[in-house]
Amino acid sequence: MDKYLEMIRIRFLMMLAYRTNYYTGILIYGINIGAYYFLWTAIYGGKEQIQGLSVVQMTTYVAVSWMARAFYFNNLDREMAQEIMEGKVAIELIRPYNYLGMKTMQGLGEGIFRLFFFSAPGLIIVYFIFPIQFTWNLSVWGLFTISILLSFFINTELNLLTGITTFFLYNNAGLIRAKRVVIDLFSGLLLPISFFPGWAQTVMGFLPFKGISYTPSMIFTKGFSHDQAVAAIGQQFIWVIILMLPIYVLWHLAKKQMIIQGG
Repeated sequence: MDKYLEMIRIRFLMMLAYRTNYYTGILIYGINIGAYYFLWTAIYGGKEQIQGLSVVQMTTYVAVSWMARAFYFNNLDREMAQEIMEGKVAIELIRPYNYLGMKTMQGLGEGIFRLFFFSAPGLIIVYFIFPIQFTWNLSVWGLFTISILLSFFINTELNLLTGITTFFLYNNAGLIRAKRVVIDLFSGLLLPISFFPGWAQTVMGFLPFKGISYTPSMIFTKGFSHDQAVAAIGQQFIWVIILMLPIYVLWHLAKKQMIIQGG
């Protein structure tokens, strides 16, 4: 386990060396949040609530969703695709650690860095600019912490699955881009899932995407009751377990037919 913890530390230090990029990222995310705030203010048009969310809850939802994205987001699929196409994965496979486990820990190290140097300061800044409603309920914060950690694992597992497909497709750049669009849309980042038509909500209930952004954001904004939050976290945990199966199967098949394109 020590070597995986070291992976977290190394990736954290690597991100720390280029932290200026994330200070500018706070500004970009702040502009995004501002644009959504004015958009939703116009949509509400004086209404107190839409789909059970007030305009303040919606603003908080948008801010938390984008800042949480900084924690769970990573480019592990692109990194894996590059290593596979360049042949570097052959060296990684003979090293004394699990390749996928190592990638997960690198993503976690990156996420921890963004949490402290991007999400936290960014959320504080937008708090003083837009009408965001923080809660000091420790129960809510505890559930949110568990939920956002599970959202990281769900998103990372989807990235690992996408990265592994490089073994079969040899160039999956289009799939990576499509996956990112699907996650942003169906995870509730761009639009809360409760705003989708009933049939769409039913379909998305059978998919893992809502566990990435919608669940932690609804927990933080108190859009879920305590029981609903616990149930939603349970669904996130189930998806973390379920996604391990296709990752294991694809990884097993991929190693059997590995073709190095470079190196």
